[in-house]
Formats: sequence, structure tokens, C-alpha cells
Amino acid sequence: MNMRKDTGMRGIDRRQVILGLGATAAIVASPGILRAQAPVTLNGAVQFNDDHAFTKALVRFEERVKALYGKPVNFNLHKNSSLGLEKQYFEYMAQGRAVDYAIVSPAHMSTFARAAPFIDAPFVFRDVDHMGKVVKANVLKPIEDEVEKRAGVRLIGHAGGGTRNIFANKPFKNMAEMRGLKIRVQGAPIWSRTFAAAGMSPTVIAYNEVYNAIQNGVIQAGENEAAGVEAMKFYEVAPNLVLTQHAVSIRPICFSMKTLAALPKDLQDAVVAAGAEAGEYGRQVESGEDSAKLETLEKAGRLKRIAFEERDAMKKATDPIMAAYAKEIGAETIFSSVSGV
Repeated sequence: MNMRKDTGMRGIDRRQVILGLGATAAIVASPGILRAQAPVTLNGAVQFNDDHAFTKALVRFEERVKALYGKPVNFNLHKNSSLGLEKQYFEYMAQGRAVDYAIVSPAHMSTFARAAPFIDAPFVFRDVDHMGKVVKANVLKPIEDEVEKRAGVRLIGHAGGGTRNIFANKPFKNMAEMRGLKIRVQGAPIWSRTFAAAGMSPTVIAYNEVYNAIQNGVIQAGENEAAGVEAMKFYEVAPNLVLTQHAVSIRPICFSMKTLAALPKDLQDAVVAAGAEAGEYGRQVESGEDSAKLETLEKAGRLKRIAFEERDAMKKATDPIMAAYAKEIGAETIFSSVSGV
């Protein structure tokens, strides 16, 4: 399916679905009704189809909840952006309506927790193994606690694990050649600041608008992991994949606290435990698929991988920005802890 054409719903259809799910959420939010009506139905959302690592992680979450709970519970996972984008999912979970669980980029949590996008910023993690060690060492708990307190959303697991590179409509191999590159970045300020420090011209554009923006000459490039490049078909308009390896994505599995509080204690425990398991599974899936997806696309003539010669220089250019931003948002201790793992 070509997601840029087919993933959105007409406004009226989406409103109808959300209203319907809101009614379900209202029922789930009432413990008395919950006891009277079984099994519970939990509604999830993901921007991608069955083949994407995020979808696979959420399916594993469903499987593990059912196994750990041992009683009837239903899951309704809305795929292919049928309920909007991750930013909307997070807002719905915070409000306790329409979406109970989803995978969301930390960039969309900045309104509630300024430090959240920092854990997904360029050059925070050295590689996939480092990211996994940081998660297992529970270094990110202060951010998780802040998101839960201020947004009412619990981060129950950490998926991701994809290495992010730049896809562009022109080839380049060093910092001089990428100077002034008009590139789409995520909405968190740290992304614009670091990419500007590296000499590019960053701009924030909605994820589902990137394809058309490149096609129409509004921007020249974007950055993503292999799964996103494949799913969104970015290679059709930007076939040059420059291996900057500037970030390792971390994508929390989120769960609405309003929903969680209304669930039986044993189901709450199953949800939390399953989230951690599904997060680890998601990291294994995405990191394991990264190079294979790119190799398949290149063999099919859909993209060309280009070695980037100055990753260390790019990191050096962004290091002062990262340090200053960590101080600005009060994340110096977290930054130091992550670097020390």
C-alpha cells in the first residue's frame, strides 16, 4: 500500500471513529462498568502496516498481555495512520480517549517533558548496543516519571533500534557537500539546532507530508531509519541514502494512565510487564532488519547507499549544541549518565 496516498481517513470518517472509540474509552474508564463488562477492549494505534517493526512490537505486546493476564482481553490495533499520526496518539492517551496504547517518538512529548526529545537526539547513543544498555540500566527513568506525571502517559517499554541516515534527492559524501541542504527534521528544537550546526538548513514538516515536500522542491532531504524509508517510499523522491548514522531511534511504547488506572490490578501488571518485553523485542526486530531492508532496496535499484566520510566531524560540530541544550532543559545528569553507560 502506498501510505502517502492511502493511510489518511477523510476528516468526517476519522471523527466518527474517534467518537466511537471515545465511547469505548468512557466505558473502560468506569471501574463499575468494567467489572460488569468483560472482556476489556484496548485500542492501539500505529502509523504503519503489518510489515513495520513498530507494528510487530505492538502485536507482540498484545500477545504477551494475553499470555501474562490469562483471562479474556481484546485488542484493536488501528494501523496505517487511520487515527492520525503519533502526535495525535499521544494527545489522545493523555486525554484518556480513543487510543490506549501506541508507539510515539519522544519528539512529540516535549510539551509535557522538555527532556523527553533529548533521548532521541542526534549522537546521544553511540550505537544500537549502547541504546539497549541505557534502557536496561534504567537511566531514562527520570524522563519516564516526568512524562507520566505531567502527561498522564506511562512509558512501559522502549522499542526502536533503527540507525538513522539522510535520504536526499542529490548525492553528497561530506559536510562541505551537504552545506545548506534543505532537510526535514523532527519538531523538537534540538534537531533543528544540531542540523544547523552541521551546516544544513533544517525545517519542521509533518511526517506524512515529507514525500510531497521533496517531490515539489520544498525540501531536498529527510532523515529516517530503514523501516521508515521503506514504508513511506521516500526512495522514490530521494534515492540517495547518505550513511551519516547520526542517531539510533528510541520509540517508547506508551499507555494511557487513565485507562491503566481503570483496569484490574492483575491486568495492569500484565500490561506493564508486556510493555518491557515488547520494547526489547521491537529493538531486536528493527535493528536486525535495518541493513537487510537497505540491501534489498539497493539491489532493486530503488536507492543508492553512499558512505559519509565525516561522521566524526559532524558529531564534533554538534557536541557543543548538545551540551548547551542538556543544560538548558535540566538534563545534564541524564546526559552524563547516558554517556557513561
